[in-house]
Amino acid sequence: MDNLKEDSEGLGLIFLIGFMGCGKTTLGRKLASRLGYMFIDLDHVLEAHVGMTIAEYFSAHGEAAFRKLESEILQTTPYPDNAVISTGGGLPCFFDNMEWINRHGRSIYIQLAPKILADRLEHEKVTRPVLQGRHGDGLIAFIADKLVEREVFYKQATIVTNGLGLTAEKVEKLLQP
Repeated sequence: MDNLKEDSEGLGLIFLIGFMGCGKTTLGRKLASRLGYMFIDLDHVLEAHVGMTIAEYFSAHGEAAFRKLESEILQTTPYPDNAVISTGGGLPCFFDNMEWINRHGRSIYIQLAPKILADRLEHEKVTRPVLQGRHGDGLIAFIADKLVEREVFYKQATIVTNGLGLTAEKVEKLLQP
């Protein structure tokens, strides 16, 4: 798997990273469609692997077990030559995941301000284990604190871009040599 970086006919593997709610899955699907690539959501791969939702797994086994499994899923999933991969928001921040991602493909950090992320997450129907019971200013503060911790990892991405108004077309241009 060590020579997945990039093939001569395409862009290789493209990993989308960033805080939950930044648009990795939505943008990933559109980008994959635009490029004619496969789209892989690692959260869905993990859920299929364990037969339960991430929230259920998190609740049953705790964060440490979840992060270990998430890393294993990242590093053992058989990827096609060209794919757009959406990662979990915390995945780049544990073990050697960010280093592994950059060794095996190109990474794009979709950067958004805490207030924008909070607005998106506040109205989401999906239950996010780490957000339970957080709303309004408390949610914004939580996200701001997490971003301070995580940006040291996120900013190791091949490309760092503002997520506001980000489209598949814009990402495709960013990926061109």
